[in-house]
Order: sequence, then structure tokens, then C-alpha cells
Amino acid sequence: MRLLARPHQLPPRAAAGVIILNSGLSKWSADEETAAGVHGMAAGTYPFLKKIEATRFVKLLSTAEIALGTALLVPAVPSLLAGAGLTAFAGGLLGLYLKTPGMREEGGLRPTQQGLPIVKDLWLLGIGTGLVMEELIYE
Repeated sequence: MRLLARPHQLPPRAAAGVIILNSGLSKWSADEETAAGVHGMAAGTYPFLKKIEATRFVKLLSTAEIALGTALLVPAVPSLLAGAGLTAFAGGLLGLYLKTPGMREEGGLRPTQQGLPIVKDLWLLGIGTGLVMEELIYE
């Protein structure tokens, strides 16, 4: 596994990293109402999350986003590792899109207005899988 990111990997890593880091920092001090909303949406799609209290869930999500955003921004974190984390994170977001009622037009994949902000996260999946594939194929 290559230890340092390749120079051409830095722009997509930075683009994803700053967005995810900002999201995590924004959630860090979420009030109870915000925590309940974020938790409710996640638990509606992933029922096992109902067992976690809303403010704890948001703190854990915030921590994960801060860690992932930082990993993407630090070139010393191998791209295989950062890409795998990003792919998993983006997969979870797209799961929200696919499984949450009202996100897609009925019978298809086209987003509704409500689903548009989440489906746009498809670019994160593309960056993550691209990093992983490059590191596995061209090591």
C-alpha cells in the first residue's frame, strides 16, 4: 500500500474532505432538535440506529465525519484507506436516498426536490471508488 497520496489525488480528496469536515464540525454542537431530526432520518432508513440516543448518535456521526474529512485532507493517509472510508460513508448516504420514502420519484431513481441534496452525494462515491480502484490496480 502506497503511504502518500499521489499529487493528482489531492484535488478530489481535498474537495470531499473539506465538505465532510465542515459537515462534521457543524454537527458537533447540534442542539437537541437538530439531533432528533438527523437521528430520525437515519433511524428511519437504518432501524438498528433507533437503539442509540439522538444526541449521542449525532456526536458519533460528527466524530466520524471529522475523522474522515481529516483523513482525506492529510496526504500521509494512504489513498486506499481514505478512499475506502469515503466509499463506505457515501454508500450510507446513498442508502438514505434509496430507502427513504419521498426521496425518489415513484418507480424510478430520479430524485424529488427532497432527494436532490442527498443524491448529489453520488460524487463522493465516485471519488472514493476511484481512489480505491487506482490503489488496487496501479499499486
